[in-house]
Amino acid sequence: MAKQMSASDDPSPSTSATSSNTSIPVAPPTPAPTPFDSIKLIQPSQRKNSKSTRLFRSVRSAFRSLPIVSSPASCRMPNLPLRAMPSSRHSAIGTLFGHKRSHLSFSVQEHPRSTPLVLISLSSNTSRFLQDLRSSPLLRLSLECEKTPNVKHHSSVRLLEEPVWSASINGKGIGQAVRREPTDHDVKVMQFLHATSAGAGVLPSDMSDPVDGELTYMRAHFDRVVGSKDSETLYMSNPEGNGGPELTIFFVRI
Repeated sequence: MAKQMSASDDPSPSTSATSSNTSIPVAPPTPAPTPFDSIKLIQPSQRKNSKSTRLFRSVRSAFRSLPIVSSPASCRMPNLPLRAMPSSRHSAIGTLFGHKRSHLSFSVQEHPRSTPLVLISLSSNTSRFLQDLRSSPLLRLSLECEKTPNVKHHSSVRLLEEPVWSASINGKGIGQAVRREPTDHDVKVMQFLHATSAGAGVLPSDMSDPVDGELTYMRAHFDRVVGSKDSETLYMSNPEGNGGPELTIFFVRI
């Protein structure tokens, strides 16, 4: 009598097919690290008004509220030249960068190793803007945004945190400027320039784009003057005093 084979002795075709088609997923290769991946950008400090500054403003407001009393001519003091009250003033690093045939980006940092305080994309072409800067002794870039009826919005949002601006160069409109968050590409640029406080040039060829061309930059020291919560100005400083180009950037909320 033929011995009957049990179900456990005969492998199931479906089981063998399933095991043969099952494959272990392979993780994608890890990109090779660059020499600048180890460079970490530092978060900018949060400046707050000191107690002495708040006290000075309170005293100044109190004196302004007092009535003005005219004195006789014999008791008048001689007129002495008085200096205007200085605005809040800080130093900053400004970087203009972008591919030659693409839009220009502008970042403001406390120092070369810090993350940007603000990063703005302009509608202007990078090559054209840098060419105008080299050929013009004075270039004024104005960034304006409008107030909305929502007063609480502007009391809580800082001027440099506004999302959209109207941009103009020497009074000629160049379209809109948009504030954006730094991308990985932007961080790579900041990491590459971490040891550069001022200068201009072209970044390595591996950062170029086959369509938009080479990645160029210009970095300089700026004096950051905060006039009010609705106005800030960046003055490009020229420490060598060689009569080079001057760039002034205005941030205004009107």
